[in-house]
Amino acid sequence: MKPKIIISVTSDLVTDQRVHKVALTLQEADYEVVLVGRCKKSSSALLPRTYKTKRFNLWFETGFLFYANYNFRLFYYLLFSKSDVFLSNDLDTLLPNFLVSKLRNKSLVYDTHEYFTGVPELLHRPKIKRIWENIEDYIFPKLTHIYTVNDSISNLYKKEYAVNIQVIRNLPLVVEHSKTEIPTPYLAKYEQLKNSKTQIILYQGAVNKDRGLEEMIAAMAYISDAIFVVIGSGDIENELLIQVEKQKLSNKVLFLGQIPFYILPAFTKLATMGISLEKDTNINYKYASPNKVVDYIHAEIPVFASQLIEIELIINKYQIGKCVKTHEPIEIAKHVNEILKDKNQLEIWKNNCQKAKHELNWNTEKEKLLQIFSNL
Repeated sequence: MKPKIIISVTSDLVTDQRVHKVALTLQEADYEVVLVGRCKKSSSALLPRTYKTKRFNLWFETGFLFYANYNFRLFYYLLFSKSDVFLSNDLDTLLPNFLVSKLRNKSLVYDTHEYFTGVPELLHRPKIKRIWENIEDYIFPKLTHIYTVNDSISNLYKKEYAVNIQVIRNLPLVVEHSKTEIPTPYLAKYEQLKNSKTQIILYQGAVNKDRGLEEMIAAMAYISDAIFVVIGSGDIENELLIQVEKQKLSNKVLFLGQIPFYILPAFTKLATMGISLEKDTNINYKYASPNKVVDYIHAEIPVFASQLIEIELIINKYQIGKCVKTHEPIEIAKHVNEILKDKNQLEIWKNNCQKAKHELNWNTEKEKLLQIFSNL
């Protein structure tokens, strides 16, 4: 009988490439996999996958009540589900996984893909932050199988808890080049980008605070012959829509909402350049390795990014774009205009992306993941 792994995450699974490729890798290694998330009112239906999925319908979608509701449901689901191993993704799923693993004497693996207690959403909420810190302080030193996305975050946790943490980078799957079939609900959005008469500056990912989106939108007033496209959703989406309206930029800024990960690369490839302008306002962003940076590389589009440690390492090593310190809209516009006009440099960066993606892919990381599970 195949050993069974239950993977849990608080996302709705639609756009979560990270847990999808982990689930696929474990399934290919002859594990039975169940991926557990949640279903929001706005969530798209999941297309059939080769592994099982489970999404909780919850009473609350945000805030403390959401996390309490989700953790309560997850605890009872794990407690009464047959499983050999639990894989917890991030601190917001760790408590029920830890408790059930102890109650049932099962193995637990922890994927901490960010420095959770340093996220900007907790920066000015000391009481809520302390709750998460207490959970982490209690559980983390007791864990034996932990991995994270880069050396910077690994070193932070090692210093804080004196535990061994492996690094498994969150890199994309290698996808064979073929014509992507765009489902009908997303076809109009795809055609709109494909038929654009101007260059496309792309942001894809969570639409949250401190990601430079407000400044990038403001910069569009000074950027010629380009549109700014945002793919994703998040906490400040409505604020950004209001900003676009107030600044009369509706003809230069386009919001496409969430796009499922299996067709997202087709959209990404239509862009001229991708941005990743996170701010150094919190420890989580300071050491972040945003998924979108390597997604841009795999789509062979140059990257315009903040001068943050892990991002700058990749951009400088592979020479696939430009890093800047500024978040001033006029300065951003100046850099972007220069990049868009320099066709020769854009072509060099695109060619370097093509080379870089042969190193920066999941094939280089999945063996580390499988090694963890083979040692349980």
